[in-house]
Amino acid sequence: MHLSKTLSALIALALAVPAADAQTTRIKIATMAPDGSFWMKELQAAADEIERRTDGRVGLRFYPGGTMGSDTAVLRKIRIGQLHGGVFLSGGLATVHPDFELYNLPLLFRDFAEVDAVRRVMDARLIAGLEEAGLTAFGISETGFTYLMAAAPTRSFEELKGRKAWIPQDDMISLAIVEEAGLSPVPLPISDVLTGLQTGLIDTVAAPPVGAIALQWFTKAPFITDLPITYVCGAVAISSKVVESLQGADREVVREVLTKAIGTLDRRNRADNEAAREALVKQGVSFVSPTDEARAQWRAIAESATAKLIAKQGYDPRIIAELQQVLADYRAGAVAQASRD
Repeated sequence: MHLSKTLSALIALALAVPAADAQTTRIKIATMAPDGSFWMKELQAAADEIERRTDGRVGLRFYPGGTMGSDTAVLRKIRIGQLHGGVFLSGGLATVHPDFELYNLPLLFRDFAEVDAVRRVMDARLIAGLEEAGLTAFGISETGFTYLMAAAPTRSFEELKGRKAWIPQDDMISLAIVEEAGLSPVPLPISDVLTGLQTGLIDTVAAPPVGAIALQWFTKAPFITDLPITYVCGAVAISSKVVESLQGADREVVREVLTKAIGTLDRRNRADNEAAREALVKQGVSFVSPTDEARAQWRAIAESATAKLIAKQGYDPRIIAELQQVLADYRAGAVAQASRD
């Protein structure tokens, strides 16, 4: 009788006391986004919702402002378990899954309508490939079209001669474009670009309008060539092992909340770039139209750089063919619609 009562008491006690170690998962995520930015506010709101809906079993801790280093450094820290995830640009994720940077190919898209047509079909394919490589992404978020920025107007290739152009570290697409255009590439971490402009180490950069303002590059490079060079995007990606280790219901909460947050950031970034362009004009920045000859030269450079990248980077030819077909079909439909109008 006494033994039965003792066992009952022990079982009740075990059920009443939570196993904290088994219940708590802290996912550490690095990002270049500065603390206090819209990106960080949206991601922190997502983290708060995840913690609330999982009753504290899952928490996300962010390391903002690039404190954990470049995309390459963050990926290395994920491999050794020091971090679990990051907010990456697509070029950074290309070291894990080369096809993830295909949207960045030079002059691939002419406008946002083409971007949207391709992304509706191809986003899921790229995310699935990343999953196979061991990273779970929760959608793709637009950064925007990048434009050349310089201290002097750049309408022609004659004006580009002798320029020292910044390229992000380990960014093979930027390197291919700069070399094909005959510029001198200067690799720098993004945190050193403004200093490079101030000291003359570089005199030409590429950025979307919102980046030009956030990073204050427009103060030293107030002339923007009005031709989109590349389309840049990114993703929040977490080690698939960490995601799969979560309880089923908790895992679905993480997927749902982060997917929603990335969708919000994707839409917000486009709106922010449109507003940033207007703000740059008000700040005295000039958007300079390239000559017809320069546009033709840029197209030739883009074709040559793309061919070299395809040969070198290990892209899946089936994915490239599908992307090109989706884009061709959209353009053919757009032309047909224009002729009917």
